[in-house]
Amino acid sequence: MRWRARDVVRRPSVWRRLARNWSAVVGVTLVLLLTAVAALAPALIARSPTALHRGEELRPPSAGFVFGTDELGRDLASRVVYGARVSLAAAFASVSLAAAAGVPLGVTIGLAGGIVDLVAMRVFDVLFAFPAILLAIAIVAALGPSLHNLVLTIALLTMPQFAVMARGATLAARPLDYVQAAVALGASMRRIAFAHVLPNVVPPLIVTATLNLSIVILVEAGLSFLGLGTQPPAPSWGSMISRGRLYMTIAPWLVVFPGLAIMVAVLGFNLLGDGLREVLDPKLQQGG
Repeated sequence: MRWRARDVVRRPSVWRRLARNWSAVVGVTLVLLLTAVAALAPALIARSPTALHRGEELRPPSAGFVFGTDELGRDLASRVVYGARVSLAAAFASVSLAAAAGVPLGVTIGLAGGIVDLVAMRVFDVLFAFPAILLAIAIVAALGPSLHNLVLTIALLTMPQFAVMARGATLAARPLDYVQAAVALGASMRRIAFAHVLPNVVPPLIVTATLNLSIVILVEAGLSFLGLGTQPPAPSWGSMISRGRLYMTIAPWLVVFPGLAIMVAVLGFNLLGDGLREVLDPKLQQGG
């Protein structure tokens, strides 16, 4: 019996499945919109986010100042737009560092096994036992408040999640026939990791990284709110909310617009992460 083309049921490509997933579509739309606003900030906003406009303090939203002004007369729309640059830069930098360190570590732990795996997992369990925000506050307070120290701290706290994810994918791939065949043929651990294990790590890595971006944005905003992140006069959504809460009764826009920016960013990355998980996870595809 010969196979015919119409007898073969082709699964839709990843891009088509993404296009059919409303969560992924809405998420990627919000993320692309936010990224475009951050990248085109100088073209979108003529005013500097640190420029002071005397006599324009605490102006409500108007045609001249779309989001109003803060207590120092600075254009709030400019600060919100440029604050997107800070938040996205911190999020992408910290998640990239965490993935670059955590994935190779997790693959190595999974391939090594034995006492190495046992000790590493106990260390990760200890780190997971502490609230991440408390550890972040302690580390940043010890290193000193700055954006660079904030990025390093978040990367250090996020790295174990990528390591555990990569370890799980490695343990799932080890019993497979092609991995065992490579071991029997005397392939080096490095070749096994790059040729056979890492391809299995890519789909969960993409999902984990996307979901962690939303968490990192919240952590960055929280630490900046406490004065441990981006330092004035640089714009940051968290620090804007921290200063704006003092004037909430007379100038609520100081809190509303930075808060909406945080909400849009977190919602976009969460929806995109959920959509990617539904598309890339074979278990969810089979269940659907």
